[in-house]
Amino acid sequence: MDTPWGDLFLFAVDEERLAAVLGRLCEDAKARAAFLVDQNGRLIAASGDRVGLDTTALASLVAGSIAATGGLARLIGERAFSGLFHEGERSHLYITVLQDGLILVVSFDRTSSVGLVRFRVKRASEEIGQVFAEITGRVVGLQSEIAQITDEDIENLLSS
Repeated sequence: MDTPWGDLFLFAVDEERLAAVLGRLCEDAKARAAFLVDQNGRLIAASGDRVGLDTTALASLVAGSIAATGGLARLIGERAFSGLFHEGERSHLYITVLQDGLILVVSFDRTSSVGLVRFRVKRASEEIGQVFAEITGRVVGLQSEIAQITDEDIENLLSS
């Protein structure tokens, strides 16, 4: 599935807004950390405790896991699975696919529960969707402005 924004470029304000949403999610869900990853395995935003965690590897592995899980879903006649829960002795991961190929990962421990995390993820997903709707609108506006630039405009700019 291709994202509507291709190679997404976020402004600092976009990254801050997304990190704030993830920070509220961590607080509300009593989670240790939250990560927003694209389907290509690129970390888009993060919040919470990342000490000693290779976030690049995490993002790549999560994207691969989602791709493999999508294949499993199709194999048994499902379009997709809405979420994945990985339970360890001390640490757990809840992974869910949002719209347009975004993947939300929440790391938590025994101080929280998968039910609380899933409940809080719903609200965070809506907020993330709003942020990306604004980003997409801005990108479409910029593309429209760029499309109006003529060869004459470029020549005038370069000859100055």
